[in-house]
Amino acid sequence: MVNAIRFYTHGGAQVLKFEPVYVPPPAANEVRLRHTAIGLNYIDIYHRSGLYPVPLPAIPGLEAAGVVEEVGADVKNLKIGDHVVYGRGPMGAYTEVRNISAKELIPIPHEVSDETAAAAMLKGLTAWYLLHQTFPVTKNDTLLVHAAAGGVGLILVQWAKKIGARVIATVGSEEKAALVKEHGADQVILYRTEPVASKVKQLTDGKGVDVVYDAVGKSTFVASLDSLKPQGLLVSYGQASGPIPPFDLQELSKRGSLYLTRPTLMDYMKRDATYREAATELLRRIASGDIQIHVAQHFPLREAGKAQIALETRETVGATVLVP
Repeated sequence: MVNAIRFYTHGGAQVLKFEPVYVPPPAANEVRLRHTAIGLNYIDIYHRSGLYPVPLPAIPGLEAAGVVEEVGADVKNLKIGDHVVYGRGPMGAYTEVRNISAKELIPIPHEVSDETAAAAMLKGLTAWYLLHQTFPVTKNDTLLVHAAAGGVGLILVQWAKKIGARVIATVGSEEKAALVKEHGADQVILYRTEPVASKVKQLTDGKGVDVVYDAVGKSTFVASLDSLKPQGLLVSYGQASGPIPPFDLQELSKRGSLYLTRPTLMDYMKRDATYREAATELLRRIASGDIQIHVAQHFPLREAGKAQIALETRETVGATVLVP
């Protein structure tokens, strides 16, 4: 038996239970993985709360790093002792040990720690598809990144700057402003005290930005639309402040024939080849120093509920890991 976090009903953080679970020997094409670090992500909260309903009971978590303890039949590319990471699921990462398909596992370069890999994978894959597929960013583009001091936000800022784009970031405090500037943001807006859309228009000589990356949702939606240039794209990839209420599509027309999309990681990472391409490039950029992963919070696995509350209440910066 090993210890895991499991929930039997949807609800608040109190539904998370720390309890023993049985892990059988790995099946064919699986490996037994002992986790060394587990990534915390907002989607874990969506699964727990029921916003994204999942079959119950369930063990949350979509990303983790660990050491291979045992390999099942037909596994040829991995061996006992290998350090690997995964970042698109399947669910079940909030546990000390699990079995997982070998095709999900990406070798961790020697230059990258397990903790960094676990904190970066899902967030980095998200940044990859947002910048390369949802809106293929070029050096001629200007971006607005909400929640820029968060896990995905900090990676977006750094990666966009490596492409050569101009990045305007929004954050909630001076401390977070300093952090995103250190990671390359060109301008930073304090959204609690500054009118975001007006400030964006001021910074862009009235033009607006080419694309807005918005993981906040309800509270930033209108400002995001008002920050775009004509035919600009709003990428709403999260809803930390709550779901966006229904709105009249005519509002897109009024603001200059805007575009709006609500992408999800799993749709973009369905193809194994795409997943491996994105994960390999992400780890390469981390190993080279192009992208730095800011792991600012650590919680024991048994305190996963506290970690999720800290994320929900915006008390965190950068990435958070759970330690088995």
